[in-house]
Amino acid sequence: MKILITGGTTFVSKFAAQYFAAKGNDVTVLNRGSREQIPGVELIKGDRENLGDILAGRHFDLILDITAYTKQDIKNLLESGVGFDDYIFVSSSAVYPETNPQPFTEDQQCGPNSVWGDYGTNKLAAERYLQANVPNAYILRPPYFYGIFENLYREAFPFDCAIADRPFYLPGDGSMKLQFFNVSDFCRFAEILVEKHPGEHIFNVGNPDTVTIKQWVELCYKAAGKEPKFVNVYKDIPQRSYFCFHDYEYVLDVGRQCALMPDTVSLEDGLREEFAWYKDNPDSVYNRKPYMNFIDENIKKD
Repeated sequence: MKILITGGTTFVSKFAAQYFAAKGNDVTVLNRGSREQIPGVELIKGDRENLGDILAGRHFDLILDITAYTKQDIKNLLESGVGFDDYIFVSSSAVYPETNPQPFTEDQQCGPNSVWGDYGTNKLAAERYLQANVPNAYILRPPYFYGIFENLYREAFPFDCAIADRPFYLPGDGSMKLQFFNVSDFCRFAEILVEKHPGEHIFNVGNPDTVTIKQWVELCYKAAGKEPKFVNVYKDIPQRSYFCFHDYEYVLDVGRQCALMPDTVSLEDGLREEFAWYKDNPDSVYNRKPYMNFIDENIKKD
């Protein structure tokens, strides 16, 4: 396939560029050229907020839109003169109000979510604009992505704690649930959509199973060959001051996805793979949060 990937230099879009290029596809990435590019892909250097005519006359079998966060992002790309057969947009599970019954299903009413704020409402506006202008486009609503090229300080935090043999300070009893989706499963599912062209066009995506935050930390430590010692934090302290996820639990119904792709990478296997990559690429994770310092200065001393 001739594939246009928006982004291509960080996490999900970088992994997708490498994944599809390695499988022999003709991959083009659209980004500002400010970071190192994946070998073997064509770079179209530009800012999607001001594309001009850099895409005019180009045609792709698939646009994999990973970096659209607003309606205007979608509008700019559709009005750029680019041609395409299939379009897959990575939206977010943040489009579901936290007041909806769980697990969230694709048929539920979408709207503002007080946890995610403008991020969710902007993604929803982008979805609606795309649906109005490209009815056959596919929209994916993931929970938390994880895997190789992760650039946020999520898995890297418990990895660092494990490497340093630190105890892990766990919010409450650790029973809050999380749901994940490996970047390789995302790419496999994109291939399935293009191959099968299912009649449904909106998909929740993710592992069918959830884990508690305690289980997640245990798996992160296990990937590093360690076993955590937990300290439960019950103080009235904002969770995001010392932990890498919001105090927000939700579950997606991924039945539509599983009907097309029954198997997903197990979280244990995916974290083991991510840790092996992280050991050699610690600088790929940026904007590190000072969780350890906060714990040492505000929790541990008590």
